This record gives sequence, structure tokens and C-alpha cells, in this order.
Amino acid sequence: MTFLPQDLAVGDGSVHPFAVQGGKAAQKRPRFRSVSPALETLPGGDSHPAANPCCVATPAHDQEVEGFLALLAAQRAPKTVDAYRRDLAALAAWLDRPIGRISTEQLEQYVAELRAAGLSPATIARRIAAIRSFFRHQALLGARLDNPAAELDLPRRRRTLPRTLSPAEAERLVEAANGTTPRALRDRALVELLYGAGLRVSEAVGLQKSSVDLDARLVRCIGKGSKERVVPIGRQAAQALRRYLARGRPFLDARHRPELFLNAKGGGLTRAGAFLILRRLAAVAGLEPERVHPHLLRHSFATHLLEGGADLRSVQEMLGHADLATTELYTHVTDRRRRELYFQAHPHARRKTK
Repeated sequence: MTFLPQDLAVGDGSVHPFAVQGGKAAQKRPRFRSVSPALETLPGGDSHPAANPCCVATPAHDQEVEGFLALLAAQRAPKTVDAYRRDLAALAAWLDRPIGRISTEQLEQYVAELRAAGLSPATIARRIAAIRSFFRHQALLGARLDNPAAELDLPRRRRTLPRTLSPAEAERLVEAANGTTPRALRDRALVELLYGAGLRVSEAVGLQKSSVDLDARLVRCIGKGSKERVVPIGRQAAQALRRYLARGRPFLDARHRPELFLNAKGGGLTRAGAFLILRRLAAVAGLEPERVHPHLLRHSFATHLLEGGADLRSVQEMLGHADLATTELYTHVTDRRRRELYFQAHPHARRKTK
């Protein structure tokens, strides 16, 4: 598919002006930017901002949006503020002007184009939430008397069961990182920690060297909403971290950084770097690389704990879930696996062959 220059955002955050064709009637028609170009997808389903022309910097002259984001920064986590910034910037790029005077009809058209572009229901719901919050803020300030996003229909989100690795597959993935080089020791420590503690990838790469207590076998991490939690780790994860800290990290720490996990150049390991490490280990382990991502190990951690008899409340605390219903989703995975094992193993459960 070929896209015109006017459909694309420039790297510095500006956008190409629309080419206006035709006479006066054509010039009076409302002009909106396309939201339909294909998105580059990272492992785990996240769209890459650089590949999405809707994800551009907030226009510097839109003081209303900047004021809203400044207030939001005092209440919400930095990643949430960044997500709202991208979502509002995407709307501004589509509208091709500041969003403060947008109408409900225009917002409905925008949401319809998001659906047509193939964005997931979760992404569309998040964008609508950001838009609603902005106009709720505008109404409180008296800048608008109405909230044009209040009547937008949220897309139905299908509650799909998390995909997991089997215990044998998880073991193969861990054993794939069996080298003795500094990077191999780092990779082993990372995968042991992701699977052994159920950390989110952002939590793992955000760990400081001081976040790990190897004697007590505890990890202190900062989760969503800047909430701190302490998670126990197993003996194997502690041993892998001890080897990495003693024989791996000192050779990577060329810049004297505080982060626990470092890249080959001495900087802090990034989320993208963690994705690539797991994909490479998956290929070595004989798994499907495109199927393996950090959150898959978090799903596997929770599922294997519940299958091993851990109580739901303890798993909730270790995962850092605010709502127990989110953790309960993993019980459905274990129930499904029990049914599959039953139908495979019990003689009266097998299908009769003619």
C-alpha cells in the first residue's frame, strides 16, 4: 500500500500540510489526517510509535493540552502521562489543529477511523479515556460547557485468556542462556527474574543494583502508579543474579550506571533490548521467537504458581494487581489446562473411535 506524504508525520514532530485541490468548495471541506497506515508491531502487541503517524509530539502552541498534562503529571505515573500525551497528539495530528474546539461528530468520525485502521479495542478505549479526561478538565476550568467525548461508545473488549509457556518450555528458555560471557550471565539473570518473580519488563529494566537483596532473596520494584512492592525470588534466580553481579555486570559497567541490567555499551538495558534477548533465547530453545515476550513469562509465573497450589491473594500481591479480578483470570487458564489433561489422560474421557 502506498501512502501520500500528507499522511505521514515528520521526524521532528511537525506534519506535512495537506495538498488542497479543487476550487473554493473543496477548500471549505473539513480536512482530517488519515489514521489508517499500517502499524509496526513489537512483540507483545505494542505498536511502535515511530511507525504510527498518529503518534507525534504535542504541538507546542496547544497550551490547553500542555496545562492538562502538567496537572496530570502531579497525579499519575510518568508512563501514563506519556501515553495521554501521545493519544492527544494523535488526535491533534488527525484534526490538523488544536483539539479544544472539536465537536462530538468529529470525535465519532475519528473513532470510526481508528476502528477501520485496525487498532485494538484496548488501544481505542485508552485513547477515548485520554480525550474524555482532557475535556473533563476543560469543563472544570470553564473553557468548555460540554464534554464532546462523554457520549462516545467504548469498544467491547474481549477478555482473552493469557497465553503461557508450559513448565518444560519455561525451563528450556532459561537453560538457553547458559553461557559464561558477561552478556550471557546478564541474559540468564534477566530471564530467571522475569519468570521467577513475575516482573513486568518495565519493572525489570527499571531495577537498580540496590533493588536486590540476595541474602533475603527479595526484589524491591516500582510498579504501575509508582507503587513499590517486594517480591520473593527463588534460589536459582538468586544464584543467577549473584553470578551476573560478580562476573558479568562489572565488565559491562563502563559508565558506572546504577541500573541492575546493562547493555553491551554500558547503558541501562531497555524494554526493546529485553524483547530482543528473549527472542534470541527462544530461537535457541526451539520455541517460536515471535510468540515469546517478557509478559508471557509473567503470565507463566502466575499460572504455574496457581497450578502449584499458591493462594490467589498471594499471587495478586506478587504481581502487583490492584484488582483481584485481574489475577482471577489466571485461574481460568489453570482450569482449562486441567480439562485438557483430563480429556487426554482419563480413559472414559477419550472420544470413541468408530
